[in-house]
Amino acid sequence: MSDATAAVTSTEPHDGSLARRLNWLRAGVLGANDGIVSTAGVVVGVAGATSDHGAILVAGVAALAAGAMSMAAGEYVSVSTQRDSEKALIALERRELAEDPEGELAELTELYEAKGLTPETARRVAEELTAVDPLAAHLDAELGLDEDALTSPWQAAGASMLAFTVGALLPLLTIGLAPESVRTVVTVVAVTIALALTGWVSARLGRSPVVPAAVRNVAGGLLAMGVTYAVGALVGTSIGG
Repeated sequence: MSDATAAVTSTEPHDGSLARRLNWLRAGVLGANDGIVSTAGVVVGVAGATSDHGAILVAGVAALAAGAMSMAAGEYVSVSTQRDSEKALIALERRELAEDPEGELAELTELYEAKGLTPETARRVAEELTAVDPLAAHLDAELGLDEDALTSPWQAAGASMLAFTVGALLPLLTIGLAPESVRTVVTVVAVTIALALTGWVSARLGRSPVVPAAVRNVAGGLLAMGVTYAVGALVGTSIGG
């Protein structure tokens, strides 16, 4: 193996647990990104309607709380549904193995043949894996599942809530602590930098081009803040008039 090939191989997440950790980290970055954009949109929009510091902070805290709870609830429901489906598939596979072990061995052999192994090699691999753990062998080959690594709904909900909250705190603290004359500008600048950073991190984790990801992230955030500020300004002018 060449040095270049070895270097590439050493950085690839072949280990399943590493791949899962990267997925969790990427999900956390995206959750934080949602917190930044949604909360920044609310506080900047309210700032466009009023200069009342208290009203802006109340709106920001409400956006943080509502967004974090929504993220947690949505993730809990989604992962619970996925977990129930996976457990049902595992139960079905276990039943099929108990009722027709030879048929399942033949099916496993066919799966490995479909992946390019010769019939003899596929049969030998299927037999050896079946001798160790037939259920694990079938779950991996047929469904890509690991019975011992199913995602916890509570863990997913907690991680989503935490990630959103961390992201939301940036625009909330920025607009709350900055002087009134520059608080909107400072918030927009801080959010722009944060969005560029989360775009960069998510692209690195996903092994995709960094610049397009960061530009899309920043553009989307600026568009959201621009629209909400314009709406806030129009509503504020309308009410004030």
